Amino acid sequence: MHEIRLTVNGRAHELAVEARRTLADVLRHDLGYTGTHLGCEHGICGACTVLMDGAPVRACLVFGVQADGTEVRTVEGLADGEQLSDLQQAFSDHHALQCGFCTPGFLMLAEAYLAENGDAPLGEAWRPRVLGRNHDRHRHQAAAPGRPAPAARPRSLRRRR
Repeated sequence: MHEIRLTVNGRAHELAVEARRTLADVLRHDLGYTGTHLGCEHGICGACTVLMDGAPVRACLVFGVQADGTEVRTVEGLADGEQLSDLQQAFSDHHALQCGFCTPGFLMLAEAYLAENGDAPLGEAWRPRVLGRNHDRHRHQAAAPGRPAPAARPRSLRRRR
């Protein structure tokens, strides 16, 4: 067992984890952040995406011990209590949820993209950065021609600080 310290959604945690335990398992089973979903467990689908020190990572591919000393943000950290973030609200408004299973990972990828690019117009640059990293979601979009683009696209989306 290895003692680690990490901050998740602004809350400090100290716990002992096995070296082989993934960050996804630590978040879900040890700390109760169940919004991080496990899909393929190979890093392909993106359902387990979280932000670690501001960068998107696949929590199924990161060991919990690798998160020692880091700041992790999960989908639970997007909302302010019962108030959805602008991004979550845009997903809801534009029916960008599909079945909802991969939505947390997709939200975290979009959150990282928006944090990096601020309020710059999104144009088409978001597609390879966000859709390209989420195979399952990309497949759903390709299978539904004529569907509106994901909710991360609206130019009117402005982030609350």
